Amino acid sequence: MNPKKIYVGNLSYSTTGEDLNEFFSQYGTISEVKLISDFEGRSKGFGFITFETEEGAQSSLQANDVDLQGRKLKVNIARDKPASDGASRGGRGGRGGSSSGGGRFGGFHGGNR
Repeated sequence: MNPKKIYVGNLSYSTTGEDLNEFFSQYGTISEVKLISDFEGRSKGFGFITFETEEGAQSSLQANDVDLQGRKLKVNIARDKPASDGASRGGRGGRGGSSSGGGRFGGFHGGNR
């Protein structure tokens, strides 16, 4: 976890990085603003702001539930993204097939006995 980085959610889709920089700079010096967008470049309504100090990030938590462009902001210290090594995707083991063995037919081999 980076204690200098905050999550900002419930943003208006028209909010820009410049808007966030201007608003959150009242809490401390900002080193990075990152708005999250979809594959077509449209805002997903949330982003991350990294402050130069932990104090700036902690101070910015005061902006939780504050109105910005008609939306009540959701502000938290950012959590680390879960590892995406494939092991945490649940259920499927190895290369193809299921981890219970037997491939496509669930492991039943043989006729009716």
